[in-house]
Amino acid sequence: MSSTGDKASGLANEAIGNIKQGVGKLVGSEKLQAEGKVQEIKGEAQQAMGDAKDAAKKGANSALDYINKKL
Repeated sequence: MSSTGDKASGLANEAIGNIKQGVGKLVGSEKLQAEGKVQEIKGEAQQAMGDAKDAAKKGANSALDYINKKL
């Protein structure tokens, strides 16, 4: 998945997780709250993966630019 895709999926999972947590609190369901927290953390991890992919791509591009200037 692309970095943009990872970030979008992560944002969606975070949002859904937060909604699940809120609904779980509202109806008194600890299970739903826990599921929401897990989904929120999954979303945060997906966004971090997208950020890492962006950083790797930026680093690789910088290295290539440096090499091309030296040639």
